Amino acid sequence: MVVQTGKGQVTFVVTPPVNGSKVFVAGCFNQWQPDPLRKQKDGTYRKSVDLPPGQYEYKYLVDDKWIEDPESPGYAHNPFGTRNSTFRVEAAAEVSAAPARRRR
Repeated sequence: MVVQTGKGQVTFVVTPPVNGSKVFVAGCFNQWQPDPLRKQKDGTYRKSVDLPPGQYEYKYLVDDKWIEDPESPGYAHNPFGTRNSTFRVEAAAEVSAAPARRRR
């Protein structure tokens, strides 16, 4: 899953099928060079990156095996006969934010 938190920051979140996995993310935003994700207490692996608005393709590398993001908002076919996960970074003004709380 990819979560956009605003102003171009996105966080990749994945729960690998095997505990103790080596988990990386690679995509067009890092020239397909795998970057490690950090294991969290809840068992997920995460990595945050800052990206300009645009469309991106990526995949996870889990224990030396390329996998699609099962929670990806979209997919694109690649030249290797498989699919890449895709997501779009919206301009900061397009990101929906929580409504401001009123002070009493």
